[in-house]
Amino acid sequence: MDTPPCLRCGACCFSSLVSYVRVSGDDYTRLGEHAEPLTSFLGNRCYMRMTDGHCAALVVDAEGSFVCSVYEQRPDICRELARESSQCEAERAQKAERPLLLRAKHATRAP
Repeated sequence: MDTPPCLRCGACCFSSLVSYVRVSGDDYTRLGEHAEPLTSFLGNRCYMRMTDGHCAALVVDAEGSFVCSVYEQRPDICRELARESSQCEAERAQKAERPLLLRAKHATRAP
C-alpha cells in the first residue's frame, strides 16, 4: 500500500508564525489532555504551539513519516484542509524544503 501523501509531506504543519494554527474553544476541548502542552495563548486567543518551525503536534516516526500526534483531536482548521486540494498543493509548493530539513534532522538523531 502506498504511503498517504500527508505522511510523506507535512508541509501544512510548518510555519514560523506563532499564530499559524488557531484553536477554537471547541478545538481546545477536543484536544483534552493534550491541549495545555500543545497550545499557547496570545492575549485571549489560542494557537497550536510551534516548535522549531512546525506545529508541536507534528512528529517524525522511525520510518521518516510525518504524523500528527493528535490527528483524531486536531483543530477544525486542520480538518478543513483537504488532501491534495489546491490549498494543499500551494502549501507543498511554498514549503517543500521544510519537511525535508526536519526529516534530515531527525535522521541524524536516530541510533
